[in-house]
Amino acid sequence: MLGHSGVTVTRLSFGAAAIGNLFTEVPDEDARAAIDAAWEAGVRYFDTAPHYGLGLSERRLGAALRDRPREEYVLSTKVGRLLEPVPPDGDDLANGFAVPADHRRVWDFSADGVLRSIEASLVRLGLDRIDVAYLHDPDEHAAQAFGEAYPALERLRSEGVVRAIGAGMNQSAMLERFVADTDVDVVLLAGRYTLLDQEGLRGLLPEAARRGVSVVAGGVFNSGLLADPRPGATFDYAPASRELLDRALKIKATAGRWDVPLRAAALHFPFGHPAVASVLVGFRSAAEARDAAGLLNRDVPAGFWEELRAEGLLPGDVPVPETMGPCE
Repeated sequence: MLGHSGVTVTRLSFGAAAIGNLFTEVPDEDARAAIDAAWEAGVRYFDTAPHYGLGLSERRLGAALRDRPREEYVLSTKVGRLLEPVPPDGDDLANGFAVPADHRRVWDFSADGVLRSIEASLVRLGLDRIDVAYLHDPDEHAAQAFGEAYPALERLRSEGVVRAIGAGMNQSAMLERFVADTDVDVVLLAGRYTLLDQEGLRGLLPEAARRGVSVVAGGVFNSGLLADPRPGATFDYAPASRELLDRALKIKATAGRWDVPLRAAALHFPFGHPAVASVLVGFRSAAEARDAAGLLNRDVPAGFWEELRAEGLLPGDVPVPETMGPCE
């Protein structure tokens, strides 16, 4: 459950940035197959945003979910970027999304911007409601996000327009402030609680656990290095340093001795902390969705985590997960 909201999510959640053509184009049929495969594997939490493909992700996700029983899944989207029409002038490659640039992104964390964003998302999704609304990457907009956008979300929650509210970011410090200073239900932390980066443990996760706020862990592969550590692999969307690559390769070697795929270890790791409610993974194909569900259902022996600690590959104060049941 996300905080005290009553919103229940599955341990594995569908991150829909990839089907918004993040870095590479995904055909409509592959996007639909990924969503269908995730559903068949038991995934019932789906996360999207206007930012992902200038609305393409929302449109694709809404079309795939529209005929599913609405009470059986949880949908989240985000506010903070409005999409405004512009004359067609080629492709928009900003932030890695390659889509026809008939719209542009405009930062807006005003109260009116929040309302306009939710209304536009509902139209693109073609659904009757959004369950969870996140403030999206308010890093450079803290004053407006805390002063205008957050109160607007709180009002929408009190009116029943959304069931849970939070913020999603690639850093933990501001998310910790949201947890400590507001009444959010959940925060989405991307790339900062992984086998290679435990920044979130310094303050955010303990504070979230203390206040009963849930954490959704995204970016558990750190953009690729923990999926396939090799020369040229990326860490947080940039080429990984030699030091990080060596560390990832050592973790992979240890995992191999326990017959644990590195990706399985990366997916399981965040659940060692009690504040983590779900792991968010981006899928661009049915095969990727089935693979992640299968890996999360694998057993990861306690001895593997103990060996990581003994080798100095995981700090001794980092909590590790117990054996878990199916991904639902």
